[in-house]
Amino acid sequence: MLPDSGADVVAGDHEWDEVGDLPPDPDVDFYGDPGFSERHSELAAGYGGSGDPDDPAQVQAMQMVLHLPKTDPPARSDLLAAAAGAAVALCLDPRVGSAGEWEQPYLAWKRSRIRKVARRARGAQWAAANEVPGVTVESGGALVRALVPGPVGSVDPRIRRLQIGGTDLESDDPGPVPLDVPVFWVNAALGMTVGKAAAQVGHASMLFAGALPVEQARAWAQRGFACAVREAEPDEWEMLRTAVARSAATAVRDAGFTEVAPGSTTVIATRPARLDHR
Repeated sequence: MLPDSGADVVAGDHEWDEVGDLPPDPDVDFYGDPGFSERHSELAAGYGGSGDPDDPAQVQAMQMVLHLPKTDPPARSDLLAAAAGAAVALCLDPRVGSAGEWEQPYLAWKRSRIRKVARRARGAQWAAANEVPGVTVESGGALVRALVPGPVGSVDPRIRRLQIGGTDLESDDPGPVPLDVPVFWVNAALGMTVGKAAAQVGHASMLFAGALPVEQARAWAQRGFACAVREAEPDEWEMLRTAVARSAATAVRDAGFTEVAPGSTTVIATRPARLDHR
C-alpha cells in the first residue's frame, strides 16, 4: 500500500497568543528551549523540495501507530486529536533539531513529501511500538505514537507487522466545539477511514503550527499541542472554505494517492475562538 500523500497549505493567518488554561507538557520546557525557533523555522519552510527516489523502497514516510484496544476502543475524535498532536510534536521535538539524533531522517522525510502511514496496534504490539523511536500523544484517553520517519522499505519489523487497514471507528458525537484550542475539521463528505483521517489531521497540525508566529507555536507546544477534531458536514464545510478564502483558516489538499481524488481538501484548521492571555 502506498503511504498517504503529501499535502499543501492553502491559507493561514493566525493571531492568538495562548490556548486556554491547559497543563504544560511535563517533559519539555519549550519556553526555555533555545532551539525551538530553529525547528519551527524548518517546519514553516514547507515540504516537497525533492521528488521521490527511483527506488520505491526509499520513499520516505512517517509511521503512525494508533492504539486500538479490542475492548473499550477510543472515540474517533479523540484518536484523531491524538494523531494531530503526535505528528506535530515529533516535528518540533528537540531531537529533530540541529545535531539531534533524529535530525537527518526527519529532514530527509520533510524535504521530500510529508507522507504518513497509519497502523493499528493493541496489547503487546502497542508495547513493542513504544520501543521504537518516536513520540506518543494522548487525547481524551486515546493514544497515538508518531515514529521517526524513514524509508518505507526499512520499517522496523515491530512496526512492519502491524496492520494498516481493516479496522475503522464510527463517527462519534464529542459535544460542543472547545473555544480555547485549535480545531481540525475533517471533511465528512469524503468518508475517510480513521487511518486516512489520522494522516490528514497529522498533515494539518504540521501546516497549522508552521503558519503560526514562533512564539504562538511555542505556547501551543508548551500545552502539549492540545487540539480538537470535529467532522464538518457540507454546510459547515462551505463556511470553513470561506474562512480559508479569507486567510482565516488553514486547509490541507491531498495528492490523492489513497482513498480520495487528487486535490481534495481533506482538513481545515481553525484557530481558537477564545483568546486567553496569561
